[in-house]
Order: sequence, then C-alpha cells, then structure tokens
Amino acid sequence: MTIINGIRIKDHYVHNLPENRELLNYSRKNRKAGNMAEIVFWMQVHKKMFHGLDFDRQKVIGNYIVDFFVKRLGLVVEIDGGSHNEKTDYDEQRDRYLEGLGLKVFHTTDFDVLQHMSMALEDLRKYIVGNYEHEDVG
Repeated sequence: MTIINGIRIKDHYVHNLPENRELLNYSRKNRKAGNMAEIVFWMQVHKKMFHGLDFDRQKVIGNYIVDFFVKRLGLVVEIDGGSHNEKTDYDEQRDRYLEGLGLKVFHTTDFDVLQHMSMALEDLRKYIVGNYEHEDVG
C-alpha cells in the first residue's frame, strides 16, 4: 500500500501490456542517452525516492516508448518538450491508446522539470492523489 501525505493510494496494476519487442533496443539507447529534463526528473524519482513508488524509464508499451511508467499505478508520466508542439495529433493518439489499455497519463513540460522541479513533482503528487486515492468503505 502506498501512502502519500497520509492519504492511502490504491494500486492499479494493468497486466499483460502489449510490447513491441522491436523497440526494446531503441528504448535502451534512449535510456542511456536521455534528454536533460528526463535525467533531472529521474534523479528525483529513481530508487523509490518519490513516495516509495518504483518508476521505469523508457518503457515500451505497444508501439510506443513512454518516458516513465509506474507499474503499481498503471501510470505513464510524459515530459513534453518543444518537439511535442508539432506532434499534437500523435500525442493525442498515443494517449488514447494508452488510456484504452486502462492506463492513466500525466503530462508535465521539460521547462517545468528544469526550472520548477518542486512544482512539477507537486503536480504529479496531486494527480496521483486525485486519481488513485483509496476510498475507504465502512
């Protein structure tokens, strides 16, 4: 059970996610190269540093490689840079696909990660609490 600021968070594992194995080498190269915002974000969340959650980097899901994935929550975290301005249709299609698998997608910007990390992490925390808060029945 994950607890964030005293709030119980419900797990939302999505099992048997499709994976285009042809993208695995490319995702490994992306992990090694990384862009600055992803590296800075990773330094804040790896080794369960963000509320005990385990993040994967450059995870292949279907025909997409997502920036970060929290398996326990079925949560994709995308850090959008300037290149995403020209890829709006692609991003929307990818989000619909991922959501169709039962995943949730959180977006932040590379600017916020690089210039306002505490705000970006707080926005992520609020998103998780807002979407995964365990509702006690009793």
